[in-house]
Amino acid sequence: MVASTIEPQPKTTPALARPRGRSTRRAPLPLLIAALLVALLMLSPAIYLAIRATDAGAEAFTILKRPHNIEIIRNSIVLAVLVGLTSALIGVPFAWLLERTDLPARRLFSIMSPLPLAIPSYVGALAFIEFLGPRGMVQRFLADHTTIDTIPSIYGFWGSYLALTLFTFPYVLLQVRATFTRLDPSFDDAARSLGHGPWRTFVRTTLPLLRPAIVAGALLSALYAISDFGVVTLLRYDTFTRAIYTQYRSSFNRSNAAVLALVLVLFAVILVSAEIALRGRAVYHRVGGGARREPKRIALGRWKIAAVAFCSGVLFLGLGIPVLVILWWLIDRKGQVESTSRLLTAMWHSLELGAIVGLGTLFIALPVAILSVRFRSRLANTIERICYLGYGLPGIVIALTFVFFGIRVATPLYQTLPLLIIALAIRHLPQALGAERSSLLTVNPRVEEAARSLGRNAGSTFAHVTLPLARSGFVAGWALVFVAVMKELPITLLLAPIEYRTLATEIWTASGSGAYSDAAVPALILVVIASLPTLLFRTERRQASTESDESAARSPGPDPTAT
Repeated sequence: MVASTIEPQPKTTPALARPRGRSTRRAPLPLLIAALLVALLMLSPAIYLAIRATDAGAEAFTILKRPHNIEIIRNSIVLAVLVGLTSALIGVPFAWLLERTDLPARRLFSIMSPLPLAIPSYVGALAFIEFLGPRGMVQRFLADHTTIDTIPSIYGFWGSYLALTLFTFPYVLLQVRATFTRLDPSFDDAARSLGHGPWRTFVRTTLPLLRPAIVAGALLSALYAISDFGVVTLLRYDTFTRAIYTQYRSSFNRSNAAVLALVLVLFAVILVSAEIALRGRAVYHRVGGGARREPKRIALGRWKIAAVAFCSGVLFLGLGIPVLVILWWLIDRKGQVESTSRLLTAMWHSLELGAIVGLGTLFIALPVAILSVRFRSRLANTIERICYLGYGLPGIVIALTFVFFGIRVATPLYQTLPLLIIALAIRHLPQALGAERSSLLTVNPRVEEAARSLGRNAGSTFAHVTLPLARSGFVAGWALVFVAVMKELPITLLLAPIEYRTLATEIWTASGSGAYSDAAVPALILVVIASLPTLLFRTERRQASTESDESAARSPGPDPTAT
């Protein structure tokens, strides 16, 4: 039973534990300084944009009032909100089917479900054009075998919305699944003992406990939608990123682009503020001892066919179509590869970059995650909001920020690996932060207090108590960053050392010349490599669940003030 300090709850009713307002604990000074330094690093692109925007002066308001720019702002807002909501509507039931039901082929779906994240957005958009576009595979098949010679256009809003949703829903799914592993099934049992059916139990009991993970995942999907460049450019839908890129390429005066990018920063702030308000201040851990048993899976019965069709349909659209098109390009090329050594070098660089940035972002985001979970305050909320800004900015804006920094301030660092790693960490830190925060919320602070009372210091307590309990969420965060970095294009193109090729740059080079079949091999390798963190994530989840049970059995008893 979870403690409540607001009002008593019946002993037979599971309740969310809510603290009284903000935390009364004062954050340690080293933790606060570390979090502030991270926030300052995340603010650097916004500072650069502000400097550039000041060059526009009073003309900035005139730029924003242009009809085309108003349309761009509206398009970006609609796209981001709908992508975030739809990603949650897909990711939550998908995760529930995998974790709480007897879904057929559950292990296969478990392995396949995160893989749409491995599809670079520009490759996915090209695949959709090849499959569903004019003179694409579907239209040619229908024209040859039926009287249908036209199909709805894939270009514009609907194509962009479909592609971005299918490539980002795993952000929600992975975080919700990580949270499912930490939830105590006794909550569901208590609700069922009161006569609630499976659906009502999920809506009234389980769904509120999943709220931090759902909102954090939906936020990542929405921020990805407003910062993506490849999908909206190839599918011809005007948003911030396309307009900013056009301004940078078409004019020597970059002030106009900076003004639009600052509006994008403001929109990201609004999204993050809404995320913090929606997730509330609830904590989601048990206060009682005893080992957590495995939940009893719900029998789908006659709904099995519908559940399998739902999971299969989502994966076919988000993974099957891109893979089929990539294989078609490979067949068209007859398996030829221009340079094996060049391809192996690009693969090694992608792995190297993804692993380093993944670990780096987990380390950098940790002070902010601990501060926002264990030492809640207005300052902690502000720092957390700032740290989500990096993912709301287009990669090209962050890249140009560090081009400016490298040329004007730190010339020796320009086009070096350290500068590239820092820029990528800023871009993808919110992914690590969201996963770490959701995982830390499920760790009972009384377990940490018990370790401290036995003589362990803060570092030892975190390493030997907190980290093992929260490990599944940390691994999920690393996997998200690893795959995202491997796909990253604008930052890598502009900041990578000379001749430092990755799989993403190889794909872009091939597609830029119109030789789509040349992109088949690196694209296929990228998808295959993405399965590695997925398998690691599944292994870590099983181990974390076992360790959670052992730690719960050793944890202190219930809070005497709990109801």
